[in-house]
Amino acid sequence: MLTKAAIDRLRQKVGTGNVYHEREDLLVYGYDGTPETAGIPDVAVFPQDGEGLKAALAFCRDEGLSLTPRGAGTGISGGSIPVRGGMVLGLTRMNRIIEIDEENLTATVEAGVITVDLFNAVASRGLFYPPDPGSQNVSTLGGNIAENAGGLRGLKYGVTRNYVMALSGLLIDGTEFFTGGKCVKDVAGYSLRDLLVGSEGTLGIITEATVRLITPPQDKRTFLAYFRDIRTAGEAVSRIIAGRIIPATLEIMDKMTINCVEDYAAIGLPRQMEALLLIEVDGHPAVVAEEADGVRRILQEVKADEVRLAANAAEAARLAAARRTALSAVARVSPTTIIEDATVPRSCLAETFAEIERLKEKYKVRVATYGHAGDGNLHPTAATDERNREEIANVHAFFSELYDKVLSLGGTVSGEHGIGTAKKAYLLRQLGAGGVAVMRRIKDAFDPAGCLNPGKIFLDAPAPPSTVHPGGKDV
Repeated sequence: MLTKAAIDRLRQKVGTGNVYHEREDLLVYGYDGTPETAGIPDVAVFPQDGEGLKAALAFCRDEGLSLTPRGAGTGISGGSIPVRGGMVLGLTRMNRIIEIDEENLTATVEAGVITVDLFNAVASRGLFYPPDPGSQNVSTLGGNIAENAGGLRGLKYGVTRNYVMALSGLLIDGTEFFTGGKCVKDVAGYSLRDLLVGSEGTLGIITEATVRLITPPQDKRTFLAYFRDIRTAGEAVSRIIAGRIIPATLEIMDKMTINCVEDYAAIGLPRQMEALLLIEVDGHPAVVAEEADGVRRILQEVKADEVRLAANAAEAARLAAARRTALSAVARVSPTTIIEDATVPRSCLAETFAEIERLKEKYKVRVATYGHAGDGNLHPTAATDERNREEIANVHAFFSELYDKVLSLGGTVSGEHGIGTAKKAYLLRQLGAGGVAVMRRIKDAFDPAGCLNPGKIFLDAPAPPSTVHPGGKDV
């Protein structure tokens, strides 16, 4: 319990308006987008500059508090939830775009910059920042980096990691770090930058990043393809990739998702279809024309029920926006929404869809499936009610068995959402005790006392039994 004198001392260091201590003010910082997980901090601090940040860290050390870094709180694996109390360190007020360097094609930003604000700022200079997580209108660059966020354009353009060139920040003991720079090639020492990207705030606090920019595509075409069988949609994805066509976007929605999105956005999606694919090819006009012809030919070969070409850029943007609403649309139909992040080799998509359908019937659960099909990254999302213990148990059994299948296919338990609190047991299934032990050694080297974002990634209790060995081989 923090004393009034301690809080007053903290306010003197970082500013009265940047410190929240009353319980009613703290409740909102005990949650993110993850169900069944919450934790109330003892204090929430929002420094506006580096000196305020250093003061907040010093306060944590003096008071023996754990510290949970937090961006916009849009995560869906529990990464920014203070499960052991302590301090929530909000970085949203460190939100300057420091520099857009058109000569070196880079942008340098503070961690609290909103993703879409960076996208728009560089677009006004004729440049392109491709990573586009579904939460891009509210998520921060620091949060994107901590989770190595993906997005709809990940198939062709990659994820956040592919654009981070340099990072600056602080370790929990106050040590400042700088890693990377504007050089396109840099192999001086260990790649701490790559270690920190995706570390979920467990190794250090990222305060500033330099990201790579590219030139925007000259042309693009957007298709919608409808299917009466979701496995055929999965086959179409595999055929497109095998045909050496790499769309910028290759997204899937199943029937439940189609109907939820149509209820929410009313854009004229056919409710009777079992699945749709949203496909966008972009680049040089001649290449776009060739790839568009190739996509259309493959869709005809697999006998898609209908193929539509967006009439103009406005319609294409509207279709992409509808796909981005999938989680919000599904979340409207039940009190609790549990979204997962199963990712398989793309050649295994049809088999994975079949397994999802089998498990839905076995466990009698409502699950909407959508995601980045071109990456093999699916988001089966359970519409449930955590107050119904029998139903929620069935949902967890559904996901547990699904991940056994995913791992047996050589897949991964997280393509872009991270481990956080939600997937610690699944991570152990995938990596095994030895793999997790190596990660723990890295964590201990950066944070020997275990004060930085505790309770994340590593399982504190025995994992539930699994029918899959690490590496995805059946027992």
